[in-house]
Amino acid sequence: MKKELQSKLLGFILPNFIILFIIGINRNLHIDNEGVLVFSEFIILPILMGIISSWFWRNLNLTSGQRVGYSMLNGALAILLSFVFLGEGMICLIIVSPLIFAFVITGVFIGKVMFKKQNTKLNVSLISMLLLIFITDAVSEHDHENMVGDKILINAPVDKIWKHVVAFDKIKQGNQYWLFKIGMPSPMQTTVTGYHLGAGRKCIFSNGYVFDEKIVAFDVNHNLTFDIVNQPLDPEIMGHIDIKRGQFILKDNGNGTTTLIGNSWYKLHVFPVWYYDIWAENITRNVHLRVMKHIKILSEQ
Repeated sequence: MKKELQSKLLGFILPNFIILFIIGINRNLHIDNEGVLVFSEFIILPILMGIISSWFWRNLNLTSGQRVGYSMLNGALAILLSFVFLGEGMICLIIVSPLIFAFVITGVFIGKVMFKKQNTKLNVSLISMLLLIFITDAVSEHDHENMVGDKILINAPVDKIWKHVVAFDKIKQGNQYWLFKIGMPSPMQTTVTGYHLGAGRKCIFSNGYVFDEKIVAFDVNHNLTFDIVNQPLDPEIMGHIDIKRGQFILKDNGNGTTTLIGNSWYKLHVFPVWYYDIWAENITRNVHLRVMKHIKILSEQ
């Protein structure tokens, strides 16, 4: 009984610390792409974690349900350690958790097959392949930029809308987006130093964080474009995404209404793109819509 308990505990403790050690080395050596979190950290390493756990649990006669349960607990421990030792924010950990859980479970069942067959050549080959993929991914260049655009119809002419596009008073409406509700900062107010090209602009969020901006296009009643010159040092943002530019375009529909278009450009520092860009687009879109709906309310009053 004591030996079984020891095997179970080792299956939780050692894989997590091995993976933390690998991530620490990778990030320290990854100087050229500092802040980039490669896809291997969220796919290959969780699979490797599951395989290592499975080796310690190989003689415990676990059911499939127990393996899934232990894998979920192991994934939760990995998320906790990431919060404590890697400084990841809670929202980021919520976003990454489906990948961690899914691939730790995958690794555990891969390990079950590997160690059941006792095929040493297969085991060595598979582990070597995972490590090779991780190393190749870690030293490869990662660069992904995207633009997200949204539009909304406002029952007001462009000259009634323009001033609210450039700057607006505090948003009083409650948050509808679920990530905003659980603590992700939401846009609350915008201020400017002047209504002209080159003026400074600040986008203030609910927790007091401020994005410093510079107006780079000021076509009255038509186009406001601004570059982000400084973004908050927040764990939910730093090392994950750089917001590069924002833009509002007003299109006069010729019938007293206006189509307001909001665009944002960002650079992503977390991979795989196919997963994280879904989140980045969704969050950006909800930031847009919160601001644009507020502009609509102000303009239609």
